[in-house]
Amino acid sequence: MTFTSFSFYLFLPAVWLAFHFSAGRFRWAVLLAASYIFYASFRAPQLLLALGFVTTVSYACALRLGSVKDEAARRRVFRLGAGACLALLAASKYLPRALPAGFASEHPEFLVFVGISYFTFQAVSYLADVYLGVQEPEPHLGYHALALAFFPKLLQGPIERAGSLLTQLRAPYSFDYDRTRSALLLFAFGLFKKMVLADRLAQYANWAYADVPAHTGLSMLLGTYAYALQIYFDFAGYTDMARGAARLFGVNLTENFNSPYQAVSIADFWRRWHISFSRWILDYIFKPLQLAWRDLANAGTALALLVTFLVSGLWHGSSWGYVIWGLLHGLYLASSVYYRPYQKKLHAFLGGEKKPLVKAWRVFVTFNLVSFAWIFFRAATLSDAVGAVRGIFDPMGSLAEARKVGFDKFLSTHILMGLGNWDPAILLFAFAVIYIVRRYRTVNIFEKPAWLRWSVYYALFAMIVFLGMAKDNFVYFKF
Repeated sequence: MTFTSFSFYLFLPAVWLAFHFSAGRFRWAVLLAASYIFYASFRAPQLLLALGFVTTVSYACALRLGSVKDEAARRRVFRLGAGACLALLAASKYLPRALPAGFASEHPEFLVFVGISYFTFQAVSYLADVYLGVQEPEPHLGYHALALAFFPKLLQGPIERAGSLLTQLRAPYSFDYDRTRSALLLFAFGLFKKMVLADRLAQYANWAYADVPAHTGLSMLLGTYAYALQIYFDFAGYTDMARGAARLFGVNLTENFNSPYQAVSIADFWRRWHISFSRWILDYIFKPLQLAWRDLANAGTALALLVTFLVSGLWHGSSWGYVIWGLLHGLYLASSVYYRPYQKKLHAFLGGEKKPLVKAWRVFVTFNLVSFAWIFFRAATLSDAVGAVRGIFDPMGSLAEARKVGFDKFLSTHILMGLGNWDPAILLFAFAVIYIVRRYRTVNIFEKPAWLRWSVYYALFAMIVFLGMAKDNFVYFKF
């Protein structure tokens, strides 16, 4: 059961009705049962076992941390709890690579680990916060289990801090009409991003990366840009749907994306992209390393950034592509530690960072650096990634092919291949919708006349039904 499946559209209202009509003291139990049913729908027994293990370990260790006063003993408890959770995460990432070749085809259900990365990181952050004294241990096992398993954010986050989430889960619930309709509208807008934009862009990206040697120059570059946009709309769409579903139950989840491709630097990109994950690696990896290596000055900061983003790459998977993706972002940020003073002088010479041309140039450079790293993230193999890079930096290949077959044929076979006849127009229209929504996001649609509100609702519904594709699963499910 996923957010784009018909079964979920029956499951969500059923859970909401059960939650709404239950007595207040039982509502946590309704949500917890629903969350475990949702997770069980993947028919992979190891998922429930992993969730139960992480829940039990983090609950027991947090209570122990709250009762023990000896610092050395508390440190041992924290390391034991966090280590056990991270060991499970590592096993889920790397054990499949050690299994016999035929095992995956014979038992595919045992290779499904969706969601483990997210609730494991949340459990580790909870233990760290309890250990540092910024969070009291949750004494109620049911609420603790619900904070980890809450189904809207179970599969792909956001990675919520226990303090904020537990407070909301414990808060008294009362029906609010405005909150409910805003939740449904947010869910629908996320579905629009996924089905109309992400899945349509996936056609082009998949076409380019399915046969890398066949593409050079412009077609490979456009395929890479298509993937950069696909993964954004796919993940941001999921997050909107998760936030909308959670809002139905009175819970506000983290807004995980804030126009990341408008970032003016890589540091700015990570303040806008997968925000809950960025905060996690900043607080629990980068800051401790930077503090430990503070005597090394800039070198210590640069090294801490490299290690942090190496871990980020390994969190995504064990292939070299993910490692290189993480290291590239680490190198981008580490090098900025040294060139930032010269960059500021250059911007001042050009009239200041807020000058439209300067800002546009910075956005362009940042987007292309991020897109370059996405090549290694998307390519099926390292050799494909290297081939894609070579293809992009061979613009003469596209020119020669265009001269050989003619521009019209080149356009249809090398540039628009993978897209239907109407897909380019649909994409432009969908981008315009996204821009308008972003441009007027502060306008409260619910304060507008009824005819305008319902026109927006019907238009959004029609676009999802008639223009949506739902061909691919969410990209971040595999992480």
